[in-house]
Amino acid sequence: MPLLRRQSVDQVSRASGRLVDPDDLGPKPYEVVPPDQTPDTIAEWKALADGLLTNHCCAFHRNMEISSRYAWIHKLQPTCFKWAAMAAFASHHVRLALFPLRLDTDGTGYVDIPHSVGRRKFLLMKDVDTIRTTNNAIFDDIFWIHLAYASADDGLERLRPLLEADSHYGSILPGLEVIDQGRRVLEDPMASPAAREAARELIWKGNVLLLEHEQRALVQPNFDRLSCAFARIVSIGATTSFEVQGVRQEVAYFTSFYAYSLAHGMPNALAARSWPRITRYEDRWHWLEGNVVPRFRRLDADPHLIDAGLRRIFDEARVYASAPCVLPLTSTAAESTDPAH
Repeated sequence: MPLLRRQSVDQVSRASGRLVDPDDLGPKPYEVVPPDQTPDTIAEWKALADGLLTNHCCAFHRNMEISSRYAWIHKLQPTCFKWAAMAAFASHHVRLALFPLRLDTDGTGYVDIPHSVGRRKFLLMKDVDTIRTTNNAIFDDIFWIHLAYASADDGLERLRPLLEADSHYGSILPGLEVIDQGRRVLEDPMASPAAREAARELIWKGNVLLLEHEQRALVQPNFDRLSCAFARIVSIGATTSFEVQGVRQEVAYFTSFYAYSLAHGMPNALAARSWPRITRYEDRWHWLEGNVVPRFRRLDADPHLIDAGLRRIFDEARVYASAPCVLPLTSTAAESTDPAH
């Protein structure tokens, strides 16, 4: 069920003079999850979410589609799905780390991942592939939760038995509970301004819990496998401006792991007797919680600005979708191909 074979997001928004509507970008939730075909297990939900990505082996197409899916699900409930928007920008940024894989493509653009990883050790290809698989794993682990929540009026109760039965999602359910609590207050026309402000804080608290789960359960185990050389490179390159454009805005939203860590984390570095590293959970979380999330909250408060960033993600993905980089797979080849590519 491809998302990207649609009119340019920029064309849609410019023509109407409005913010991007999720209906312009993908199917409605009930089209993806018909009421009489609701998955019963986490595995079935994950399979449904994976089915929203096209079935080919290109690492770059998959990255672009994952970024676009995050942006789409965010636009379905922008008041609640803050993590999804942050994930869209983060996944879009990952494409830069995948660049070395382009050096080992065939004439169609297909990347032979096993061959690439084994051949170009001087380019730290195993580490690059770890970044790729981490991005894929995050989508597999968390996206389906947003899809299940958004496709039902009682999304929380739909998810509760599934999440309670799996200890891996121990911090996800409390996060969803406070997000849902905040959403219901904001939907109450009688709620006072103070109650609405408290509800918005609850929603952000819940989304930060989702981010913490992502970092502890998914990112850290993979980052532990990165080489020291690549860890240094990633630490230096860990920056973002959330795709805003224009010098003033880029400066206002720019954040750098090293710059922030050296300015605000030197006591921790001295205590640990080591240079800050993005691959160390405590160092990374100090930056994310103390600088990335606050800057993103400021961006999120400007609907037109965050919309412009999401539009760029969609448009880049649309360009990729219009020029497939792999030949159609035969049934035999499809069976032997790693779907995580």
